[in-house]
Amino acid sequence: MNDRQLQRYARHLLLEAVGIEGQERLLAARVLILGLGGLGSPAAMYLAAAGIGTLVLADGDHVDLTNLQRQIVHQERSVGMPKAISAGQSLQALNPEPHYVLIDEKLEGKALAHAVGSVDLVLDCSDNFATRQAVNSACVGLGVPLVSASAVGLDGQCMVLNLQPGIDTSGPSHHRDWACYHCVFPQAPEEVACATMGVFSPLTGMVGCMQAGLAIRVLLQQALPQVLLMVDGRNMSTSSMRIRRDPD
Repeated sequence: MNDRQLQRYARHLLLEAVGIEGQERLLAARVLILGLGGLGSPAAMYLAAAGIGTLVLADGDHVDLTNLQRQIVHQERSVGMPKAISAGQSLQALNPEPHYVLIDEKLEGKALAHAVGSVDLVLDCSDNFATRQAVNSACVGLGVPLVSASAVGLDGQCMVLNLQPGIDTSGPSHHRDWACYHCVFPQAPEEVACATMGVFSPLTGMVGCMQAGLAIRVLLQQALPQVLLMVDGRNMSTSSMRIRRDPD
């Protein structure tokens, strides 16, 4: 790290859990964020601030005025702009050091597989079951860890999935036993959307920050429990439920 990086990331360097070696891991890491809405906004901002070396930002949507209640990476001047471009501009202003790859399209098929295969970790911040299953399939097929999350109404959830060899397995779960998204949700739950159900804006910040925190811990190869983390925005409480790999 150069002198400016030592100063920028000084508060990370003081932490035994990060330190110089850990920060250098983050500076070398490549992360794909799928979806730059309520969850992707805070997750992207904290990962950019933490100095992730390459952030691939993918979203085929455009900024709408209704997004600004919770999608904090965008500003009013960004209304009508592609979300990937808007987010890239905001993150560049926050921290110009990372390499930002902006993808103004919904990634599917070969394009999705190519993007997943180019990174060390994927954050799924999408808002529908079909996309989550497609992202999960790509991550499982290519052996890439996944941090998946959702938030609607007053309820949110977040989990680490598909950890691979090379990740620290000294914790309670060994990588061969780690679940994928399909293990936890084999069938589509009832679809609910922010446009019809609404969403409590601080909830997306809470869950998106949890995604960023879990992502950093995965990149630092720290042991993690295999759980589904749940956030209740009614009383600002969290709970967890152990998840397991489906042997089938």
